[in-house]
Amino acid sequence: QVQLVESGGGLVQAGGSLRVSCATSARTFSTINMGWFRQAPGKEREFVAAISWSSTTYYADSVKGRFTTSRDNAKNTAYLQMNSLKPEDTAVYYCAAVYYGSPYYYADWNKYTYWGQGTQVTVSS
Repeated sequence: QVQLVESGGGLVQAGGSLRVSCATSARTFSTINMGWFRQAPGKEREFVAAISWSSTTYYADSVKGRFTTSRDNAKNTAYLQMNSLKPEDTAVYYCAAVYYGSPYYYADWNKYTYWGQGTQVTVSS
């Protein structure tokens, strides 16, 4: 039962930047795979980025080159740095986690076991 707490969302102008944090209570954070998903009102949940226990990163084509995910194992925290934000990035952003060894595909939301509460990111034009 890993608890995830997100912070760092807010309102930003198009072209601006935000960094979302996901703090976890996991005692073995270094063996947890982390993912980022987003959902806008009336739209399907969408994969954004992921970082594995070994720090391999994956990105959706829509955010590649603009977003970067990282992790600080000493702080048990994952980050999503969002640059060059666009209005279409507006959504609730969720972090998710699953222990290494469980069935896993980085872009499949159904493969993640634990979820954060979500944080709103709004990009104005």
